[in-house]
Amino acid sequence: MQDDESAIRDLVSSYCFAIAERDDKAWADTWAEDAEWVVLGSKVNGREAILAHYQRLVGGVSWVVQHANNGLIELDGDAARGRWQIIEYLQSAKGRGGVNIARYRDDYVRCADRKWRFARRELVTTHVGAADLSAKPSKSE
Repeated sequence: MQDDESAIRDLVSSYCFAIAERDDKAWADTWAEDAEWVVLGSKVNGREAILAHYQRLVGGVSWVVQHANNGLIELDGDAARGRWQIIEYLQSAKGRGGVNIARYRDDYVRCADRKWRFARRELVTTHVGAADLSAKPSKSE
């Protein structure tokens, strides 16, 4: 049986792969039913609303590849917390390239089916914009 830390690392990897593969069903399955997502100035609650918001965000994007690395995980029974650094490359439907550099602050929960899922995920941005990194840095906390 897989240990909890490895299962959470696989959860984060599954999230990233689902984005790149545009697999909305697999992406939605990474979230608990009552999860909360804080992203780009919005706070969204519940798996279905989170999926709808995600689909709006990627609707004008031809492709996205997200890399999550340097993950730190703290386990506490059937709950856990994590922090990840990410870089995300994308191309708009109009062909313009972009890059997002950010951190995730995560809360995880082991669900009734024993799978780990996101209970809360907050994106804290450093840069969102042109691939040449010419935009001013995002305001950090």
